[in-house]
Amino acid sequence: MKISLGAKTLAQPAPVWAVGAFDEDGKPNAMIAAWGGICSSDPASVAVALRPSRHTYGGIMRHKAFTISVCPAPLAAEADYLGMVSGGKVDKFAATGLTPTTSDVVNAPYVDEFPLIVECKLSHTLELGIHTLLIGRIVDVKCDDDKLIDGKFPDPEKILPLIFSPGSRAYHTVGDKIGQGFDIGKKYLKK
Repeated sequence: MKISLGAKTLAQPAPVWAVGAFDEDGKPNAMIAAWGGICSSDPASVAVALRPSRHTYGGIMRHKAFTISVCPAPLAAEADYLGMVSGGKVDKFAATGLTPTTSDVVNAPYVDEFPLIVECKLSHTLELGIHTLLIGRIVDVKCDDDKLIDGKFPDPEKILPLIFSPGSRAYHTVGDKIGQGFDIGKKYLKK
């Protein structure tokens, strides 16, 4: 029997993304955001929801660009820290030992140690209560070459992306591949 849990942010899983931007003074900064996902395939775009009170938000609005660094499980503690403190008060990169790398295609930094990077130009914003939805047009995606399938696509089993469970506030990672998309359901197609 299913039990009603009410109108809460319990959709699962949520990504653990380090959203990178230069702050208003040009200093590299990154924060963890879990409210996000792909929102368009043409133009290729992602959406991430941030509170305007966050230090990173001001930098994104000023520079009209941001990056998403997909956090890998082995760096969960570093990722968690990026979401615990404000870049307006501390240098998160110095504190964690992570390396800010300036994108070569947008005016924003990314976390070099994180294996998958999505580089975006801010294309739209939408006010949604306490969050603002930021839509980024994807300019480029970078991935560590040893984390690719056939040199073409990111491999989630090698990247081990962190995922977040909003209710329990726990981090997890992805499991094993269970089948090929647009293939395992073929048994239900009418012949």
